[in-house]
Amino acid sequence: MTPILFLILLFASVPIAFVLALTALWYIYDSGNLVLYDSYAQQIFSGVENYGLLAIPLFILTGELMNEGGMTQRLVRAARVFVGGFRGGLAYINLLANMFMAAIIGSAASQIAVMSRAMVPAMTKEGYDPGFSAATTAAGGLLAPVIPPSMLFVIYGVLAQLPIGDLFIAGIIPGLIMAAAFFVVVALIGLAQNFPKGEWMNLTQAARALRDALPAFLIPLAIVGGILFGIATPTESAAVASLIAFAVGWLIYREINPRDLGRLFVRTATNSSLVIFMIAAANVFGWVVVYEELPQKLAAFISTVTSDPFTFLLIVNACLLFVGMLIDGIAALILITPILLPIAMNTYGINPFQFGVVISLNLVLGLLTPPVGVGLYIASAMSGVRPFTIFTALWPFLLAVAGVLILLSYFPILSTALI
Repeated sequence: MTPILFLILLFASVPIAFVLALTALWYIYDSGNLVLYDSYAQQIFSGVENYGLLAIPLFILTGELMNEGGMTQRLVRAARVFVGGFRGGLAYINLLANMFMAAIIGSAASQIAVMSRAMVPAMTKEGYDPGFSAATTAAGGLLAPVIPPSMLFVIYGVLAQLPIGDLFIAGIIPGLIMAAAFFVVVALIGLAQNFPKGEWMNLTQAARALRDALPAFLIPLAIVGGILFGIATPTESAAVASLIAFAVGWLIYREINPRDLGRLFVRTATNSSLVIFMIAAANVFGWVVVYEELPQKLAAFISTVTSDPFTFLLIVNACLLFVGMLIDGIAALILITPILLPIAMNTYGINPFQFGVVISLNLVLGLLTPPVGVGLYIASAMSGVRPFTIFTALWPFLLAVAGVLILLSYFPILSTALI
């Protein structure tokens, strides 16, 4: 009866946190072991009693401060210095600026919203197809869950009990590979559609653009550098990054007013509480999963299908692609990690860092695929382009991501080389 209730609540569009919490409550009642009610609140609390989770509100706050502080436009101008003169230069600028933003925001949905406002009108004005402009921006948002810092990596690290700093490092090579794949896609489309030729900045303009963006570059340097050199934990790095974002926006760019901080803090607290409540509910659900021995049962079933780790990952990718189409990426990650990670590690010997990179990238694809496709609707709302038009132009990028997923599934070294 418990699985039936879970599916009914899920497909009735009940928020995923309530689905998980109510399913656990029903399981206790259905099992007749009512003494477990005494531990229910304790299990919810222990789900969020983790130092690493502090990184989530701090990264969200950093993104909010960066958006308010005028750093986006300056990063776009800095990207123009490096790739602006190529044919289709503005499309390359879009992707490179998305890479810079991915090293700051860590959330695909937030990044798509910010970059759609900044880049789609500019590309359309220079003669690019609006659908392609919005699709390139939306695809660039997929870099956020892989290039550190990543909110999905923070959540996966907490659920899998892995060092979050090492997870960030594991995402560097996959993030660069995916960015390179997107550049190849833009180059091929540019050849086919004869994109407009870009213009290189002169030396004075380039120096000014890089000088203006230099303070903004301190943020990813503080996050990634602090972790790589062992100076700070991811949570401490996120705190330093939010302080730098505030100082740069207020004292250097002069686009943040300290009186606006209350509004930013409220928005950060609201967005953070949604994620953290889901994690708390997932801990209770994971408790049920352990009692039901679901990972062992599922492992026994899958092992009758294949004993090859790569084939297992391909099956997981296909299933998660479907799951990601229906459920938000964070919710899906919270839901499937306690079930699939023990199978991947214990039955197939898959490295947990490789598994985390693969499923995080896979699940975020759901942002851009119908029927849910939240990222599609965000890009559409910010750009004024119809979601179907964006999706039609998006398929080359989705094929590139599928190729990268297969590559990451077959070669574990791509995720583990730097750890």
